[in-house]
Amino acid sequence: MIDDLTIEDVIETFSLFDDWEDKYRYVIELGRMLPPFPEGARTDENKVRGCTSQVWILPHLSDENPPRFYFDGDSDAHIVKGLVAITMLIYSGKTPKEAIEIDARAILDQIGLSEHLTPSRSNGLFSMVTRIREMATEANEQA
Repeated sequence: MIDDLTIEDVIETFSLFDDWEDKYRYVIELGRMLPPFPEGARTDENKVRGCTSQVWILPHLSDENPPRFYFDGDSDAHIVKGLVAITMLIYSGKTPKEAIEIDARAILDQIGLSEHLTPSRSNGLFSMVTRIREMATEANEQA
């Protein structure tokens, strides 16, 4: 399950692959590890704008003090679903304040994804990051 992984695990695993085909297969595998997306959550409110593929992200704030973000996510494209998983690993378990401060681009550069994605997939990936940062900003302001 995806809950057993950290973004550091993903970065380490990516470093073991020499071939980008293997890395793409791993991204797809990460997407397959996502839990089923809740029925009825594929709504306009949860849809990420700016993605060529359909992407939905459903945030949850825990009851912890301070509250932490957790996400459900899904896409209709295999590679993009894997990118959803990576994005969720970057942000899940973080407080809204921590999520705002994360430099996702630097983390994704460590993986090397940006340079190997098509421009439309790269734009979609950063649309997910932007959407999560918006959610975090909103939650931080309400705290």
